[in-house]
Amino acid sequence: MIEIIQEYWRNYLYSDGYRFTGLVITLWLLVVSIGLGFCLSIPLAVARVSKKKWLSRLVWLYTYIFRGTPLYVQLLLCYTGLYSLEVVRDHALTNAFFRDGMHCTLLAFTLNTCAYTTEIFAGAIKATPYGEIEAARAYGMSPFTLYRRVILPSALRRALPYYSNEVILMLHATTVAFTATVPDILKIARDVNSATYQSFNAFGLAALLYLAISFTLVWLFRRAERHWLAYLRPQGK
Repeated sequence: MIEIIQEYWRNYLYSDGYRFTGLVITLWLLVVSIGLGFCLSIPLAVARVSKKKWLSRLVWLYTYIFRGTPLYVQLLLCYTGLYSLEVVRDHALTNAFFRDGMHCTLLAFTLNTCAYTTEIFAGAIKATPYGEIEAARAYGMSPFTLYRRVILPSALRRALPYYSNEVILMLHATTVAFTATVPDILKIARDVNSATYQSFNAFGLAALLYLAISFTLVWLFRRAERHWLAYLRPQGK
């Protein structure tokens, strides 16, 4: 493995010349997809628990489809399926977007993690103690203010342990990005394996990198949980 590290560590860790590869691309895929998915999931979660049946069922249909089909299939549909449609190729904007593997990968990842995150947050919103809502209404809060100041902050804190699992799973899911020729860690490991035929070393180094990222994320979320969920811990006398 030492020879592999000495010869290919640049490709694994940050860049190949002026082109980012390996670790940087994997982290970029994770951060962008998780960030976009998080921002989109909050209004979708509110819509998911809405009393308007048509709105709630529309969001349910979206989450049902993306949680019920493999991410790999979703990526293939975005990368090769949509581009095979004439209506996509005929417009300059959509043609340029779906020709790029990175764009298609980010789109598939964002829609996938958004579906799971929406259901996580919707469940946390439904579990909000009714006493908190009654107290906020007693202060005369509007529905928007009620969500902004009471329901969402409370729900997001309580959803943190479940959301941390989704982030870790999304990190593992980035391994399918090589399908769209995106040079993530696994793509570099496959290239190293093809060049050296040292499969254990090539994929072993990739596994160590994924393990290091996972432990870092777990540590960050544990610190966040201790900070934002401190009020749930039993208090000593």
